[in-house]
Amino acid sequence: MQKSKIDRINELAHKSKDVGLTDEEKKEQALLREEFLAEIRADVRASLESIEIVDDSDYN
Repeated sequence: MQKSKIDRINELAHKSKDVGLTDEEKKEQALLREEFLAEIRADVRASLESIEIVDDSDYN
């Protein structure tokens, strides 16, 4: 994810705590968070799919 998008997520989070968000900002925040989570899920999935299980009994 682009640094500018992560910065925007953080900016909206801080604003939400300080003064609240408009409906439009809430929608933007939800979309950005979902995009962020989708990227994390894809990274985790790729990591898990690359794991190779090795059985120690084959080496004894």
